Amino acid sequence: MLFGKHINRYYLRYFYAILLGGLALLLVDWVQLKVPELYRETINGIGTGYSYRNGARVPFDLTYLLEDVCKPLIFIILTMVVGRFLWRVCLFGTAIRVETDLRSKMFAKCRTLSQSYYQIHKVGDLMSLFTNDLDTVNECVGAGFLMLFDALFLGVLSFFKMMRMNGLLTLLCMIPMAFLLVISAIIGIRMEKKWDARQESFSAISDFAQESFSGIAVIKAFVKELVELHSFRRKNEENERTNIAFTKIETLLDVFVFLFVESVIGVILGVGGWYVYRGVFNAGQLIEFISYFTTIVWPVMAISELIGMRARGKASLGRIAKLLEAEPDMQDSPDIRTDVSELAGAIEMKHLTFRYPGAARDSLTDLSFRIEAGENIGIIGRTGSGKTTIADLILRTYNVPDGTLFLDGYDVNTLPIATVRRNAAYVPQDGFLFSDTISSNIAFASDCEDPESIRSAACYADVHENIMEFPNGYETILGERGVTVSGGQKQRISIARALMKDAPILILDDAVSAVDVVTEKKILDALKELRRGKTTLLMAHRVSTVEQMDRVLFLGEGTAVAFGTHTELYESCPAYRRMVDAQSLEEKEVEHRHV
Repeated sequence: MLFGKHINRYYLRYFYAILLGGLALLLVDWVQLKVPELYRETINGIGTGYSYRNGARVPFDLTYLLEDVCKPLIFIILTMVVGRFLWRVCLFGTAIRVETDLRSKMFAKCRTLSQSYYQIHKVGDLMSLFTNDLDTVNECVGAGFLMLFDALFLGVLSFFKMMRMNGLLTLLCMIPMAFLLVISAIIGIRMEKKWDARQESFSAISDFAQESFSGIAVIKAFVKELVELHSFRRKNEENERTNIAFTKIETLLDVFVFLFVESVIGVILGVGGWYVYRGVFNAGQLIEFISYFTTIVWPVMAISELIGMRARGKASLGRIAKLLEAEPDMQDSPDIRTDVSELAGAIEMKHLTFRYPGAARDSLTDLSFRIEAGENIGIIGRTGSGKTTIADLILRTYNVPDGTLFLDGYDVNTLPIATVRRNAAYVPQDGFLFSDTISSNIAFASDCEDPESIRSAACYADVHENIMEFPNGYETILGERGVTVSGGQKQRISIARALMKDAPILILDDAVSAVDVVTEKKILDALKELRRGKTTLLMAHRVSTVEQMDRVLFLGEGTAVAFGTHTELYESCPAYRRMVDAQSLEEKEVEHRHV
């Protein structure tokens, strides 16, 4: 049984189910303790030939056996079957509901966490929370309640009946059990640490496997299968060591349980046999006493198991709590504007300096520019010049200082994050696609699933003909991360998805780098026609990609080197001119090689 602020509420929510399960368990335990009494009567009746009914001595014959032994035993069995079914439904059903609700809360929390959180916590680590750790919490809530109630009810009732039969022998039996509880508590502390290490190791191996499966094409291309196998073997061996360490201490607890239980059996047989010899007990009473003790063994073992289970559950709940208590870096400020729902698309940066969390240097330095609503802007610069950073900040992926970034004249920090992102469409560099149909991927950014609208967006992105070449067309299921399509097709499907949103601001981050020049021109011409009157930001490395845009922002080391039309920049900015000339010369050399 676990306690903590993330789980206590469930005990109140499902109080009546837990109470009903506890009562059913109490009923089962009570009737179960009637069985040793029937054993006593049967053994004494066989030995003496008579038994007692309501204080009167009666012959131990077939009628007595059927009426006074078998019939009550059948009633006990039926009661135990119904009671066990009821407490399983109540207690284990509650555990499943708790696990389901926790999983939903965890997933909802994951959706609110900032990008920086996922840079630190890898997929394998998170997946272990949703699998192993939640299973452990489920076990503690369901089986934990069972063991707790059983240990209390069955243990107390058995102890009471043993005391009524012989107090001295009962106390002698309880001394080893007390030692067992103390040892279990000590071992349980170490088990918690071992379990935590085991879970961390499992997270590491899960993350490595997930990363290897995602990058299998790269591994094969560089013939690194053997290297990856050795790396996985090391992590697997570490996982083996942590599991063995936990199993050793768990087995040590089992050994102590067996040792003390068997030692008590020896005490009962020795002292109890002497009592039978002296006439304090008869044979039936000795069997009855042993039956009560074997019944009490389960509660004692349950407490031992409960200690280990609670140690595992506490460690797992602690890991889950870290996720649920993680604070997102990106949150709406208390004084956000609630009167702004639609944006026209004007963007302005004023002396903005930004550094990624944990980075050694600034990605943007004193950056200032203004984009009017409806403009088509090209943003160009070398790798690391800050193009993607601009996209991240406009989309509120990271925080910016107050008074440095404005949308439609509003400080971006005063606008709800949801409003900003709802008014922007984005095509990232990697063009992430889901393992779903092509039509679902294109319609993902919009509530509209009209086949004609999806087809129109694909045509504007110049990917319709490629899609129709697949046997199932738009209903083709893509592999994980879109591995079944080429890089260029993936980019164009991502562009079609962004166009389906029809947002006031469209940001394409190097989104046509994997297509040829002819396809690039078709896409850019289509964008100019479709996006007329709406703001479009196109980040690129190639000058040919941005030269037809309304204006071009030329970046260098995170700052604006020049901002104007392509012609203006070519005439007034030497660095831009050198880039244009160098790329033109490179294109001519490539054309010359192919002639």
